[in-house]
Amino acid sequence: MTELKRTPLFEVYRESGGKTIDFGGWELPVQFSGIKEEHETVRTKAGLFDVSHMGEFEVKGPGSIEFLQKMLTNDILKLQPGGAQYTAMCYENGGTVDDLIVYKKSDEEYLLVVNAANIDKDFEWLQASLIENVELTNVSSHYAQLALQGPAAETVLQKLSKNTDLSEIGFFKFKDDVDLNGVTALVSRTGYTGEDGFEIYCESESGPALWREILAAGKEEGILPIGLGARDTLRFEANLALYGQELTADITPIEAGIGFAVKTDKEADFYGKSVLKKQKEEGAPRRSAGIEMIDRGIPRHGYPVFAEGEQIGEITTGTQSPTLKKNLGLALLKREFTEIGTEVEVEIRSKRLKAKVIATPFYKKPRK
Repeated sequence: MTELKRTPLFEVYRESGGKTIDFGGWELPVQFSGIKEEHETVRTKAGLFDVSHMGEFEVKGPGSIEFLQKMLTNDILKLQPGGAQYTAMCYENGGTVDDLIVYKKSDEEYLLVVNAANIDKDFEWLQASLIENVELTNVSSHYAQLALQGPAAETVLQKLSKNTDLSEIGFFKFKDDVDLNGVTALVSRTGYTGEDGFEIYCESESGPALWREILAAGKEEGILPIGLGARDTLRFEANLALYGQELTADITPIEAGIGFAVKTDKEADFYGKSVLKKQKEEGAPRRSAGIEMIDRGIPRHGYPVFAEGEQIGEITTGTQSPTLKKNLGLALLKREFTEIGTEVEVEIRSKRLKAKVIATPFYKKPRK
């Protein structure tokens, strides 16, 4: 049996009562106090996540822009130093290698943050297409990554920040070398919950101390540590794609509903461009859609969806929404069945139960 990988914060989970599971080869906390309580805390107060299992790659050198324009679907030329960008990497057939965030430090220095399960695959994919004057380094083991999410996130983190007014960091912007009670970190206004908040990158050995400092600073605000269970329900309500479910090697970014991160009008050629351009212009044959159950039942990943007596797709993610108290799903469906209000059936335990197509995101909060 393969030994599970652990983040630099593994030991502090126990202090907070974390229950761990195998998540893509990592031993990570699924919950601390309980998924519903943790979910509600992030929506109303603030929650602290360990996301140190994510991967980080440095891209450096005078050829960095040319390289990233070739490898990524979004337009790197739109990024200014101090800016972050959500993007995807695709295969030639348009299927998704991964979705990721790019941080621009300068024209010749970038940080790529990739999904944990894809670290090795992504690095090999990038390495295979490396061009001259570009240095690619996997620095994942050097970083601890924490996420502080929720309405009170700025108030809590500002207590630790000695040299930076965090209100000056706009959405999808970042500041480097932020002093957080003696820990130097890159702090970005990004997240995976649909709430305001920050993602914090520091040296791996500083992660446990920073975790404790943030929890102590947020005691008055009612901050809680948050596990994978609430992370999934939070991102699901906000319609944020999860690789392996909404996005796969067989699902294009257009089909998954992240076409905004695919710039087929940029001059640079990139993997999958011709397929994605056609899907943007003519419409993809399948589309991600929101589903609300009419009959009683919870749609789950992989459940087939039917209409007019034929299977038209399947559920990619589904659960009972803790915020909305409804049984909801995201489904990849044939395009002609994705109009709002379309009645469909979800097969749950061999029974076809009524559902309807609804708008996404299921939950949306105004951002700074």
